[in-house]
Amino acid sequence: MEMQDGPTFRIATYNAHSCRGLDRRTRPERIAAVLSETEADIIALQEVWSAEGDESEREQVRRIAETLGLKYCFGGNWSRGDRAYGNAVLSRWPLHAERNYDISLYGRQRRGCLRADVMVEDVALLHIFNVHLGLSLKERKYQSRKLVSEGILADPGLTGLRVVLGDFNDWTRGLTQRFLDAQFHSVDIRRHLRRARTYPGWLPIFHLDHIYYDPALEIKRLRLHRSRAALVASDHLPLVADFRFRLPAVG
Repeated sequence: MEMQDGPTFRIATYNAHSCRGLDRRTRPERIAAVLSETEADIIALQEVWSAEGDESEREQVRRIAETLGLKYCFGGNWSRGDRAYGNAVLSRWPLHAERNYDISLYGRQRRGCLRADVMVEDVALLHIFNVHLGLSLKERKYQSRKLVSEGILADPGLTGLRVVLGDFNDWTRGLTQRFLDAQFHSVDIRRHLRRARTYPGWLPIFHLDHIYYDPALEIKRLRLHRSRAALVASDHLPLVADFRFRLPAVG
């Protein structure tokens, strides 16, 4: 089948570390400033708090989204009082659907995978899966199998292209990557960044942040956003990728 170039988009994944920086100050507005520097169209955030209606630093997701002028959805995985903690997806395009999947292993900290459906440029549907996996190998084995099941990534009801990204807490080429490699292309950070590590931001020694995508997408550029603000705002840095849709030619 002959293909043609479709719309492009820029996506970022960023573990915001509860908006608590290396200076021990909790500042959602600083996270928003770092994200503004990336000029991303779609953002996957991990480790953020939501306290709707609260105007203090306790409410992070809405404040970041409103500062950037983006739509957003939030998937809470556990709560403390009137606050919920989890993942968020921000987009400059409308979100057509959202769903938060529970991928928690019993007895461990609750974890989730947040799906947001975005219609890019009113042309192509994109399913964003924002994940934050567990710290233990046992957790990640369980979560990997659940992710690639028909209940989540292999859902036959999905009609658009998929991007899976986030903090995988896996610094080796383990089971999670092998499962996802069977269905997706993976971003080779060594090819684009000439390094194999992304975390911690100030002196990377692990590769925790990953991006997987359907073959009908083409990656054009990848970068780890290292600015003065980013090096202080969180222990992670935003991983930013530029993609292009490859669509069937018309006529």
